[in-house]
Amino acid sequence: MIRYDALDALPVRAALPGLTGALDAHGTAVLVAPPGTGKTTLVPLALAGLLGDGPARRVVVAEPRRIAARAAARRMAWLLGERVGESAGFTVRGERAVGRHTRVEVVTTGVLLQRLQRDQELAGVDVVVLDECHERHLDADTAAAFLWDVRETLRPELRLVAASATTDAEGWARLLGGAPVVEARGAAFPVEVVWAPPARAPRPPHGMRVDPALLTHVASVVRRALAEREGDVLVFLPGVGEIDRVAGQLGDPADVGGAEVLRVHGRAPAAVQDAVLAPGERRRVVLATSVAESSLTVPGVRVVVDSGLAREPRVDHARGLSALTTVRASRAAGRQRAGRAGREAPGAVYRCWAEAEDARLPRFPSPEIEVADLTAFALQAACWGDPEASGLALLDPPPGGAMAAARAVLTAIGAVGPDGRATERGARLARLGLHPRLGRALLDAAPVVGPGLAAEVVALIGEEPPREYGDDLASALRTARRGGDAYAARWRTEVRRLRGLASGATGRTTAPGGVPLPADGTGARGGPAFPPAAREASGIPPTRPDGLRHASARNAPATDATGVLPPVRVGGSEGGEERRAGVVVALAFPERVARLDGGSYLMVGGTRAEVGTASGLRGAEWTAVAVADRPVGRGHARVRLGAVVDEAVARFAAGALAEVREEVHWAGGDVVARRVERLGAVELAVRPHAGADPPLVRAALLDGLRREGFGLLRWPAGASVLRQRLAFLHGRLGEPWPDVSDEALHARVEEWLEPELSRARRRADLARIDTGQALGRLLPWASGEAARLDDLAPERITVPSGSGIRIDYSDPEQPVLAVKLQEMFGLQESPRVAGVPLLVHLLSPAGRPAAVTADLASFWRDGYQGVRAELRGRYPRHPWPQDPAAAEPTRHTNARLGR
Repeated sequence: MIRYDALDALPVRAALPGLTGALDAHGTAVLVAPPGTGKTTLVPLALAGLLGDGPARRVVVAEPRRIAARAAARRMAWLLGERVGESAGFTVRGERAVGRHTRVEVVTTGVLLQRLQRDQELAGVDVVVLDECHERHLDADTAAAFLWDVRETLRPELRLVAASATTDAEGWARLLGGAPVVEARGAAFPVEVVWAPPARAPRPPHGMRVDPALLTHVASVVRRALAEREGDVLVFLPGVGEIDRVAGQLGDPADVGGAEVLRVHGRAPAAVQDAVLAPGERRRVVLATSVAESSLTVPGVRVVVDSGLAREPRVDHARGLSALTTVRASRAAGRQRAGRAGREAPGAVYRCWAEAEDARLPRFPSPEIEVADLTAFALQAACWGDPEASGLALLDPPPGGAMAAARAVLTAIGAVGPDGRATERGARLARLGLHPRLGRALLDAAPVVGPGLAAEVVALIGEEPPREYGDDLASALRTARRGGDAYAARWRTEVRRLRGLASGATGRTTAPGGVPLPADGTGARGGPAFPPAAREASGIPPTRPDGLRHASARNAPATDATGVLPPVRVGGSEGGEERRAGVVVALAFPERVARLDGGSYLMVGGTRAEVGTASGLRGAEWTAVAVADRPVGRGHARVRLGAVVDEAVARFAAGALAEVREEVHWAGGDVVARRVERLGAVELAVRPHAGADPPLVRAALLDGLRREGFGLLRWPAGASVLRQRLAFLHGRLGEPWPDVSDEALHARVEEWLEPELSRARRRADLARIDTGQALGRLLPWASGEAARLDDLAPERITVPSGSGIRIDYSDPEQPVLAVKLQEMFGLQESPRVAGVPLLVHLLSPAGRPAAVTADLASFWRDGYQGVRAELRGRYPRHPWPQDPAAAEPTRHTNARLGR
């Protein structure tokens, strides 16, 4: 029997005429309804014609989370007075409650995407309601884009509703072709805001880390709220770990006034979820993640305690790591959370931050498409026929860099071809309901390790196990098998689903020690695991540094005469299953296969990672890392879950990154040539290489010259002087006289240092190069200007005494002529080169500067007499005439002159 009293009490009923009218006129609508109005339950029932008015339709409601999908279906069944699966049912991954007469089916957005890929027309579906659009989950955005495509091209009669409590209504209206916006007024009760910041500002969240002091403060605020207010208390925390820590601090019911402490999150057992959503017999404290922000109504709640934190996905492309990270919750999320306290009566929200901080919070949560790993999205788009996602109706376009990284991974696992379009293998991966990496691991590991173990490991890394399971995957696997906790129960359910998928991946069981695989690296059903065109795109391979060249294409073990790889030995007696489990991890994350290198592990992709001091992985030579993060203030990643493997498994899984190449570098002051066998960034074997490729040697020598300068070359006096003269002419006259600075010489090294550089093999050879001859190649011979070098910048100049004195060009602004004063008698003006007067250093008989001038005439007139008075008594044997401008120049003393 339909519970009309409960239905009539839902405020969204008043908006139903406007909603149905909008759908009749436009086929699309945006429904904005506050929490608790009945948009998730009443609206689908009304659209399906289950309330006695309107035509019978089949309605699909898409929810972002499994817990919300199950709860919505149960609530609708209760309102209809039926059991779940009759008129209203649900389908989530691993669980389905739908019958022949079901008219409203609640599904997760992931299930909806798989259904769309199998049947783009959604045959038999009349209306799709996308609930909680404001959360901007990637699957929901993708489903909306696909549905709009279906409506535009295949089924114009398909009706679409975007529903949310707080959303960008105008944006969604534009996205759905100018859809009308229908608003429902809520009947929410007033909620008092209590600002309850900690006495000391907590440390900002970083990665998954939350300051323990903040969690202690949250627990104290919960106790305060219990003492000051009536009703149940709903506490918002970012994740399961924080829920457990706060629950531990609250202690037994006796410590919180007899209240029952419940924990609700996506991993919570169904029994716990049901208990939270039903009225309690005594007062309750419900510790929840953001799953309780929307779609779920927790009865009895009068108080909300908000930690102000949330979890969002992030990708560290530089390290090849993707994980959830803790962020400040948006103001929109804060409003959603606060509204939970005013569903049934006036309430209060205790916010664990200062009021002044509130205005600085982001308005809305970050759209997942902007911050998440886009590999699964890119595969969905490729299967849909739009590899670039350029034609999809999305509120925010996918970032180009993230899409490029996603396509590289998909190409490497054979999910897309060179044109970016999905292969048959890619379509199969998309239907598995797994991240493409995990799907690849399931399909390709099943023939090697067996479908059962492949399914177990994929289920384990698909949903990270609790921290108490440890970081050793083999140990975590044993714990899950014998565990009686909620995680183990969910894990076993997923294993059963995946085992069926994995069993279909191969028609034979695994032989002891593994089975042969085709030589081209194909996986299950012939799907290419590593297409040749994508051998360097497995994961995100490190950029090849300068001076590296492929010496051979040893990307995998040699094949036999039949073209089949020899068996991958992953079995054996000791540690057999452990290493077979590692195969699955390594196939999922080939760039995270890591080798012990000093005190840390170096991943194939170039990232360094560390394991804990008590880790079961510690000391293993090779590991395959399934989960890693980067702790606060640490440059290296930290392994959260990994498996011990050996070199054979590493070569098998990351074979697309294996190569033998020559590495020629400048190191330790000389050329170092090595022949290196690598697995990505990991060196497997190194040998000296005497016959290194000449171009690589030349590049290393040039690198040495850039690092240590041209002092590595031999610079005899003539060469140094020539470089100084050319620098002077270039500064004075410009072209065609060459720039001979270090930067310019490096830029034109081919013009002046060849062929000497090509003949050099080591540092000692550089010291034998004739730099004077080499620099001569830069002179402007073609224009004929080179012949004027000695006229414009002579190496020596003849002074009045007849001596040829060398000019010092070390200062290119003004060359210097250092000459004995007596040798310049009779010269009226300072000598010039290229129009520049020389700076004349007039030397005493002892060779020390007596005067410095660039204007010789002025010196004879004004400065000479002072020098003469000072020096003629000290050097009486040298001439000191009264009129030097008219005197005879000389190199000799008075005695030699006969005076």
